[in-house]
Amino acid sequence: MKKLESSLTNMVLVLVASALIMGGILALVNHITEGPINEQKEKSLADGIKQVMGGGELTVTENDTIVTDVDKDGKDDTFVVHHASDMKGQELGTAVESTTQGFGGDLKVLTGFDPNGNILGYTILETTETPGLGAKADLWFQAEGKGSIIGKNPQKDKLAVTKGGEGEIDAITASTITSRAFLKAVNQAYSALTEKDTDAKTGATQRVKQQ
Repeated sequence: MKKLESSLTNMVLVLVASALIMGGILALVNHITEGPINEQKEKSLADGIKQVMGGGELTVTENDTIVTDVDKDGKDDTFVVHHASDMKGQELGTAVESTTQGFGGDLKVLTGFDPNGNILGYTILETTETPGLGAKADLWFQAEGKGSIIGKNPQKDKLAVTKGGEGEIDAITASTITSRAFLKAVNQAYSALTEKDTDAKTGATQRVKQQ
């Protein structure tokens, strides 16, 4: 068999073939892992909803995706609202997914509200904050934490950090940016929820997708 002569064309062909092979392998791996990853996300969300709504047995009766008007960055804010009831059909409230920009990237928070808007609980669904500092948000604002928001109502209480006289919530030590991002996520979740309810009562046009 005649040996291929070394040339730029041959080198390019080898590189293209290698890229195609690697691309195929990556696509196959992504396809194999996509299912388990989605299942884990769904389980984490289901566990999170149960946690933020008080930890008891419940059923999610309805899911809404709310898209608000564009913000100052020119992007739509999207919130997912999970309506929950106990096993007897009594309304427990709602769990709302909200995402804001933290110090290291997106910070996705799930907050539970009772029918009166009081905070029942929260959990961090996604975070890229610095381990040991911003990552403390998963505990800092819980009932036993220094900056507890449990039982508070965004309409009645000033859910902002105490630094600079902004609000009444103690920020995570050395992580003011993360604290502000977390509280923004909670406040925006409540605002999206209340705006949806107001639109429903007034008959205004809503950008809501029922799932």
